[in-house]
Amino acid sequence: MFFTKVMTMQKITAPSVGKRVRLGRILRDGKAVIFAYDHGFEHGPSEFPGERVSPRAMVKLAVEAGFDAIMTTKGVAEETWDLWAHRVPLILKITGKTSLRPPDLQLFQYQIGTVMDAVAMGADGVAGTVYWGAPEEEAMVERFAEMVAECDNLGMPTMILAYPRGPAITDRNDAEVVAYATRASAELGVDLVKTHYTGSADSFRKVVGVSSVPILMSGGPRTGDDLSFLRDAKGVMDAGGAGVVVGRNVFQSPNFAAMAKAIIAVVHGGAEPEEALKAEFGAAGQE
Repeated sequence: MFFTKVMTMQKITAPSVGKRVRLGRILRDGKAVIFAYDHGFEHGPSEFPGERVSPRAMVKLAVEAGFDAIMTTKGVAEETWDLWAHRVPLILKITGKTSLRPPDLQLFQYQIGTVMDAVAMGADGVAGTVYWGAPEEEAMVERFAEMVAECDNLGMPTMILAYPRGPAITDRNDAEVVAYATRASAELGVDLVKTHYTGSADSFRKVVGVSSVPILMSGGPRTGDDLSFLRDAKGVMDAGGAGVVVGRNVFQSPNFAAMAKAIIAVVHGGAEPEEALKAEFGAAGQE
Protein backbone atom coordinates (compact mmCIF):
# COMPACT_ATOMS: atom_id res chain seq x y z
CA MET A 1 0.00 0.00 0.00
CA PHE A 2 1.04 3.58 -0.55
CA PHE A 3 1.35 4.73 3.03
CA THR A 4 4.73 6.14 3.90
CA LYS A 5 4.27 7.30 7.47
CA VAL A 6 3.71 3.95 9.21
CA MET A 7 6.91 2.37 10.51
CA THR A 8 7.37 -1.40 10.32
CA MET A 9 6.88 -2.04 14.02
CA GLN A 10 4.06 0.46 14.56
CA LYS A 11 0.85 -0.99 15.94
CA ILE A 12 -2.02 -1.10 13.47
CA THR A 13 -4.85 1.09 14.74
CA ALA A 14 -8.24 2.14 13.36
CA PRO A 15 -6.92 5.59 12.26
CA SER A 16 -3.86 4.10 10.57
CA VAL A 17 -6.08 1.65 8.68
CA GLY A 18 -8.39 4.47 7.63
CA LYS A 19 -5.46 6.49 6.35
CA ARG A 20 -4.13 3.52 4.37
CA VAL A 21 -7.52 2.95 2.78
CA ARG A 22 -8.03 6.59 1.83
CA LEU A 23 -4.51 7.13 0.51
CA GLY A 24 -4.83 3.95 -1.51
CA ARG A 25 -7.85 5.40 -3.28
CA ILE A 26 -5.95 8.59 -4.18
CA LEU A 27 -2.56 7.00 -4.98
CA ARG A 28 -3.96 3.94 -6.71
CA ASP A 29 -0.57 2.92 -8.13
CA GLY A 30 1.59 5.17 -6.00
CA LYS A 31 0.91 8.08 -8.36
CA ALA A 32 -1.87 10.62 -8.78
CA VAL A 33 -3.21 13.30 -11.10
CA ILE A 34 -5.41 15.47 -8.90
CA PHE A 35 -7.79 18.08 -10.27
CA ALA A 36 -7.31 21.37 -8.40
CA TYR A 37 -10.57 23.31 -8.24
CA ASP A 38 -10.37 25.98 -5.55
CA HIS A 39 -9.81 28.84 -8.00
CA GLY A 40 -13.29 30.32 -7.67
CA PHE A 41 -12.50 31.26 -4.07
CA GLU A 42 -8.84 32.12 -4.60
CA HIS A 43 -9.10 34.07 -7.88
CA GLY A 44 -12.77 34.55 -8.74
CA PRO A 45 -15.07 33.33 -11.54
CA SER A 46 -13.09 35.12 -14.25
CA GLU A 47 -10.62 32.21 -14.10
CA PHE A 48 -13.11 29.95 -15.85
CA PRO A 49 -13.85 30.15 -19.58
CA GLY A 50 -17.42 30.24 -20.83
CA GLU A 51 -19.76 27.61 -19.50
CA ARG A 52 -17.01 26.21 -17.26
CA VAL A 53 -17.86 28.84 -14.66
CA SER A 54 -20.52 26.37 -13.47
CA PRO A 55 -19.19 24.05 -10.73
CA ARG A 56 -21.37 21.20 -11.93
CA ALA A 57 -20.13 21.54 -15.51
CA MET A 58 -16.52 21.58 -14.35
CA VAL A 59 -16.78 18.65 -11.94
CA LYS A 60 -18.61 16.59 -14.57
CA LEU A 61 -15.68 17.16 -16.96
CA ALA A 62 -13.15 16.22 -14.27
CA VAL A 63 -14.95 13.00 -13.36
CA GLU A 64 -15.30 11.96 -17.00
CA ALA A 65 -11.62 12.73 -17.70
CA GLY A 66 -10.45 10.17 -15.15
CA PHE A 67 -8.68 12.24 -12.49
CA ASP A 68 -7.52 10.32 -9.41
CA ALA A 69 -9.05 12.88 -7.04
CA ILE A 70 -10.67 16.31 -6.96
CA MET A 71 -9.46 18.98 -4.54
CA THR A 72 -12.12 21.59 -3.95
CA THR A 73 -13.98 23.62 -1.34
CA LYS A 74 -16.94 22.72 0.85
CA GLY A 75 -19.55 24.61 -1.14
CA VAL A 76 -18.49 23.14 -4.48
CA ALA A 77 -18.29 19.64 -2.99
CA GLU A 78 -21.82 19.95 -1.61
CA GLU A 79 -23.21 21.30 -4.90
CA THR A 80 -21.63 18.52 -6.96
CA TRP A 81 -21.67 15.55 -4.59
CA ASP A 82 -23.82 13.38 -6.86
CA LEU A 83 -21.24 13.75 -9.65
CA TRP A 84 -18.09 12.75 -7.71
CA ALA A 85 -19.47 10.41 -5.04
CA HIS A 86 -18.47 6.76 -5.59
CA ARG A 87 -16.50 7.83 -8.68
CA VAL A 88 -13.62 10.14 -7.71
CA PRO A 89 -12.08 10.70 -4.24
CA LEU A 90 -12.64 14.13 -2.71
CA ILE A 91 -9.86 16.13 -1.06
CA LEU A 92 -11.47 19.00 0.83
CA LYS A 93 -9.56 22.29 0.78
CA ILE A 94 -10.12 23.95 4.15
CA THR A 95 -7.89 27.04 3.90
CA GLY A 96 -8.02 29.91 1.46
CA LYS A 97 -7.79 33.63 0.75
CA THR A 98 -9.36 35.84 -1.89
CA SER A 99 -7.60 38.06 -4.41
CA LEU A 100 -9.86 40.89 -3.26
CA ARG A 101 -7.69 41.40 -0.20
CA PRO A 102 -5.11 44.21 -0.16
CA PRO A 103 -1.64 43.28 -1.50
CA ASP A 104 -0.09 43.32 1.97
CA LEU A 105 -2.60 40.69 3.13
CA GLN A 106 -2.20 38.27 0.23
CA LEU A 107 0.33 36.06 2.04
CA PHE A 108 -2.04 34.66 4.63
CA GLN A 109 -4.47 31.74 4.32
CA TYR A 110 -7.32 31.49 6.80
CA GLN A 111 -9.73 28.67 7.61
CA ILE A 112 -12.69 28.17 5.26
CA GLY A 113 -13.70 24.64 6.28
CA THR A 114 -13.03 22.00 8.91
CA VAL A 115 -11.70 18.48 9.16
CA MET A 116 -15.12 17.38 10.37
CA ASP A 117 -16.66 18.80 7.17
CA ALA A 118 -14.41 16.41 5.26
CA VAL A 119 -15.36 13.47 7.46
CA ALA A 120 -19.06 14.28 7.21
CA MET A 121 -18.93 14.43 3.39
CA GLY A 122 -17.02 11.17 3.00
CA ALA A 123 -13.84 12.83 1.74
CA ASP A 124 -10.61 10.92 1.32
CA GLY A 125 -8.30 13.79 2.27
CA VAL A 126 -7.96 17.31 3.64
CA ALA A 127 -5.79 20.03 2.10
CA GLY A 128 -4.49 23.40 3.22
CA THR A 129 -1.88 25.96 2.22
CA VAL A 130 1.16 27.27 4.06
CA TYR A 131 3.13 30.16 2.57
CA TRP A 132 6.60 29.30 3.82
CA GLY A 133 8.63 32.45 4.41
CA ALA A 134 5.59 34.74 4.66
CA PRO A 135 5.25 37.17 7.56
CA GLU A 136 2.27 35.14 8.85
CA GLU A 137 4.05 31.78 8.50
CA GLU A 138 3.79 31.08 12.24
CA ALA A 139 0.01 31.39 12.38
CA MET A 140 -0.49 29.24 9.27
CA VAL A 141 1.87 26.53 10.50
CA GLU A 142 0.27 26.39 13.96
CA ARG A 143 -3.18 26.00 12.41
CA PHE A 144 -1.93 23.40 9.95
CA ALA A 145 -0.24 21.39 12.72
CA GLU A 146 -3.54 21.28 14.58
CA MET A 147 -5.24 20.10 11.40
CA VAL A 148 -2.69 17.30 10.95
CA ALA A 149 -3.18 16.12 14.53
CA GLU A 150 -6.95 16.03 14.10
CA CYS A 151 -6.67 14.18 10.80
CA ASP A 152 -4.24 11.63 12.26
CA ASN A 153 -6.75 10.82 15.01
CA LEU A 154 -9.50 10.34 12.43
CA GLY A 155 -7.55 8.37 9.80
CA MET A 156 -7.74 11.23 7.30
CA PRO A 157 -4.78 11.95 4.97
CA THR A 158 -3.46 15.51 4.77
CA MET A 159 -2.07 17.31 1.74
CA ILE A 160 -0.15 20.54 2.18
CA LEU A 161 0.16 23.14 -0.55
CA ALA A 162 3.72 24.13 0.29
CA TYR A 163 4.36 27.45 -1.39
CA PRO A 164 7.50 29.53 -0.70
CA ARG A 165 6.42 33.17 -0.46
CA GLY A 166 7.58 36.28 1.28
CA PRO A 167 9.81 39.35 1.07
CA ALA A 168 13.05 37.38 1.49
CA ILE A 169 12.26 34.89 -1.30
CA THR A 170 13.34 36.16 -4.70
CA ASP A 171 12.75 32.92 -6.64
CA ARG A 172 9.90 30.72 -5.45
CA ASN A 173 10.99 27.97 -7.88
CA ASP A 174 14.57 27.78 -6.65
CA ALA A 175 15.41 24.15 -5.84
CA GLU A 176 16.95 24.92 -2.45
CA VAL A 177 13.97 27.04 -1.43
CA VAL A 178 11.41 24.49 -2.62
CA ALA A 179 13.34 21.67 -0.95
CA TYR A 180 13.32 23.60 2.32
CA ALA A 181 9.57 24.23 2.14
CA THR A 182 9.01 20.57 1.30
CA ARG A 183 11.15 19.34 4.17
CA ALA A 184 9.47 21.69 6.64
CA SER A 185 6.10 20.44 5.40
CA ALA A 186 7.11 16.80 5.83
CA GLU A 187 8.23 17.52 9.37
CA LEU A 188 4.69 18.61 10.19
CA GLY A 189 3.63 15.02 9.53
CA VAL A 190 1.71 15.47 6.28
CA ASP A 191 0.91 12.65 3.86
CA LEU A 192 1.18 14.49 0.53
CA VAL A 193 3.06 17.62 -0.53
CA LYS A 194 2.03 19.81 -3.45
CA THR A 195 4.73 22.32 -4.38
CA HIS A 196 6.42 24.21 -7.20
CA TYR A 197 8.34 22.55 -9.99
CA THR A 198 11.97 23.65 -10.06
CA GLY A 199 12.48 23.57 -13.82
CA SER A 200 14.24 20.25 -14.42
CA ALA A 201 14.23 16.64 -13.30
CA ASP A 202 17.73 17.01 -11.87
CA SER A 203 16.82 19.97 -9.67
CA PHE A 204 13.48 18.43 -8.63
CA ARG A 205 15.31 15.34 -7.37
CA LYS A 206 16.65 17.58 -4.60
CA VAL A 207 13.06 18.25 -3.58
CA VAL A 208 11.90 14.64 -3.78
CA GLY A 209 14.96 13.46 -1.87
CA VAL A 210 14.29 15.44 1.33
CA SER A 211 11.56 13.08 2.55
CA SER A 212 9.70 9.86 1.84
CA VAL A 213 6.39 11.76 1.66
CA PRO A 214 4.96 11.68 -1.91
CA ILE A 215 5.65 14.95 -3.73
CA LEU A 216 3.31 16.35 -6.39
CA MET A 217 3.86 19.30 -8.70
CA SER A 218 1.62 22.33 -8.48
CA GLY A 219 0.17 23.02 -11.93
CA GLY A 220 0.26 26.80 -11.52
CA PRO A 221 -1.02 29.34 -14.06
CA ARG A 222 -1.83 28.35 -17.63
CA THR A 223 1.40 28.05 -19.59
CA GLY A 224 -0.22 28.44 -23.00
CA ASP A 225 1.98 25.60 -24.24
CA ASP A 226 0.59 22.13 -23.57
CA LEU A 227 3.80 20.37 -24.57
CA SER A 228 5.87 22.41 -22.11
CA PHE A 229 3.51 21.50 -19.29
CA LEU A 230 3.63 17.82 -20.20
CA ARG A 231 7.42 17.99 -20.25
CA ASP A 232 7.35 19.44 -16.75
CA ALA A 233 5.08 16.61 -15.62
CA LYS A 234 7.49 14.10 -17.15
CA GLY A 235 10.36 15.80 -15.31
CA VAL A 236 8.49 15.37 -12.04
CA MET A 237 8.03 11.67 -12.67
CA ASP A 238 11.63 11.18 -13.82
CA ALA A 239 12.74 12.81 -10.56
CA GLY A 240 10.75 10.31 -8.50
CA GLY A 241 7.74 12.53 -7.87
CA ALA A 242 4.26 11.12 -7.29
CA GLY A 243 2.35 13.18 -9.85
CA VAL A 244 0.69 16.55 -10.35
CA VAL A 245 -2.12 18.67 -8.93
CA VAL A 246 -3.43 20.66 -11.87
CA GLY A 247 -6.28 23.04 -12.57
CA ARG A 248 -5.78 25.96 -14.94
CA ASN A 249 -3.61 24.04 -17.40
CA VAL A 250 -6.60 21.75 -17.92
CA PHE A 251 -9.75 23.82 -17.45
CA GLN A 252 -8.38 26.79 -19.42
CA SER A 253 -7.40 24.49 -22.28
CA PRO A 254 -9.75 24.49 -25.29
CA ASN A 255 -9.89 20.71 -24.97
CA PHE A 256 -10.29 19.83 -21.29
CA ALA A 257 -10.55 16.07 -21.78
CA ALA A 258 -7.60 15.76 -24.15
CA MET A 259 -5.25 17.71 -21.89
CA ALA A 260 -6.34 15.81 -18.79
CA LYS A 261 -5.85 12.45 -20.47
CA ALA A 262 -2.45 13.47 -21.82
CA ILE A 263 -1.26 14.35 -18.31
CA ILE A 264 -2.65 11.08 -16.98
CA ALA A 265 -0.81 9.19 -19.73
CA VAL A 266 2.48 10.82 -18.74
CA VAL A 267 2.03 10.28 -14.98
CA HIS A 268 0.45 6.83 -14.91
CA GLY A 269 1.52 5.40 -18.24
CA GLY A 270 5.03 6.78 -18.49
CA ALA A 271 4.23 8.21 -21.93
CA GLU A 272 6.59 10.66 -23.55
CA PRO A 273 5.06 14.16 -23.68
CA GLU A 274 5.11 14.32 -27.48
CA GLU A 275 3.41 10.93 -27.75
CA ALA A 276 0.76 11.82 -25.19
CA LEU A 277 0.00 15.12 -26.88
CA LYS A 278 -0.31 13.52 -30.30
CA ALA A 279 -2.42 10.64 -29.02
CA GLU A 280 -4.93 12.79 -27.14
CA PHE A 281 -5.10 15.86 -29.36
CA GLY A 282 -4.81 14.02 -32.66
CA ALA A 283 -8.53 13.67 -33.38
CA ALA A 284 -9.59 16.96 -31.80
CA GLY A 285 -6.70 18.99 -33.13
CA GLN A 286 -3.76 20.28 -31.13
CA GLU A 287 -3.70 23.88 -29.89
